[in-house]
Amino acid sequence: MRESVKVLLSEQEVDQRIAEIAKQISDDYAGKEVHLICVLKGAVFFMCELAKRITVPVTMDFMSVSSYGDGTKSSGVVKIVKDLDQPLDGKNVLIVEDIIDSGRTLSYLIDILDKRNPASLRLCTLLDKPERRIAQVMVDYTCFNIPDEFVVGYGLDYAQRYRNLPFIGVVNFSE
Repeated sequence: MRESVKVLLSEQEVDQRIAEIAKQISDDYAGKEVHLICVLKGAVFFMCELAKRITVPVTMDFMSVSSYGDGTKSSGVVKIVKDLDQPLDGKNVLIVEDIIDSGRTLSYLIDILDKRNPASLRLCTLLDKPERRIAQVMVDYTCFNIPDEFVVGYGLDYAQRYRNLPFIGVVNFSE
């Protein structure tokens, strides 16, 4: 099976929207520090670009939670691959995710992190597919709502490929 990638959101569109969300986050956290938690691997590109544009003090940590494997649909089984390095007690935590699909992974992650006593816990995503939601999650900051298509680029992958594309693209499969 061969695949091709068609541009859904250009690099310029993504860049502009990240700047807008960063301003909103900076305004919302004015006078405070925000602790970003990057959900690896997909959100690393997004979090780096977002963090560069946030004007309040930022700290970061990384967590790897998976429910996909090498497929194009969520397996429904969530596992922690890498946990946080720092405690969350009293921190204003912002989970940074690349895409929210079924919501299972984020629902599970939010439950775990909320038990670690952060001062606040919010969620920011580059992409959201609200029509695919199975588990309800409150998304505080969304860059783009997208259709139910398999997307790559800007950190998102298909079998570990295409993460380095500077845009969001839709994968088309053919024989």
